[in-house]
Order: sequence, then structure tokens, then C-alpha cells
Amino acid sequence: MNKFCKSLLLGATAFGISLGTIAAPGDKAPEGKDGAASAMMGRPHEGKFREHFAKRQAELHDKLKLNAGQEAAWKTYITALTPAERPARPDKAQWEKLTAPERMEKMLERLKQAEVHLTNAIAATKTFYATLTPEQKKIFDDNVAKGPMHRHGHRGAGAPGAR
Repeated sequence: MNKFCKSLLLGATAFGISLGTIAAPGDKAPEGKDGAASAMMGRPHEGKFREHFAKRQAELHDKLKLNAGQEAAWKTYITALTPAERPARPDKAQWEKLTAPERMEKMLERLKQAEVHLTNAIAATKTFYATLTPEQKKIFDDNVAKGPMHRHGHRGAGAPGAR
């Protein structure tokens, strides 16, 4: 199995495990001054994630030095990769009424939605990648989809220098 498949499988597994945590009912967000529950409460890192995502994409755009003909493909690529809004947590009372198999089915539905998003992202990546020059492809390969083991200086089993 090649590195990409291993990374994809590892990422999907981690996502599935974390989805169980996300799908589990939590306390409702506290209400603000206007009486409306804050959409970001309970998800303090989502805003930072979006900022980091935008920053990384801008850096990649600058590194690639795209020509005018590649800009439309870039915009399509970025649109497909932009994470969708996370769905609201299920109502705690409703969640508790579900049986274990029903809760698992709900989790599976969310995994299937994630799979559709990833499938679309892969298709958009292939389309954009085809517009790149060999030099740009090298830059892209060096900066995109390194997998979870390459974040924060961690080395995966297949990384150079790993034991």
C-alpha cells in the first residue's frame, strides 16, 4: 500500500473516531446578550482553523506563481477544498432517545458526507494539478497532502529519519 493510501486510511480512521466524539451530545452553548446561542461556542478552534487554512492557501498560491490561465482552476480547487460549515451538534435530549444502532447510523451519515467532500476535493485537486507546469507540480507536491504524520514536526513510519 503506498504512502498516500496509508495516509488517507489513517486520516479517515482518525476522522471516524473523532466523529464519534463530535456527534456525542454536549452541553448547549451558553446564550449571549441577544439570547441567541453562539455558533462558535464549544468550537473555539474552528475560527483559528479557517484562518490557518486561508493563510496556507495564500502561501501556496504565492509559491506556485500561477499564470492568468491557471487562476480559474485555482479558484475551483480552493472552493472544493474549503471546509464546509460544521453541522450543529444534535440536541442532547433527542440524542439520548436514540438507540445505540441509531446513533451509529447518524455517525455513519456524517462519515458519508465527509467522504463526498473528500471525493470532490480529490477530483478538484487532479483537475488543478493537470494545469501545473512540472516545476509547479514539484512545489505543489512538497506543500500539499503530506498526511497527518507530517504535522508539527512528527515523523511517520515512512518519513525519512523515522525509526
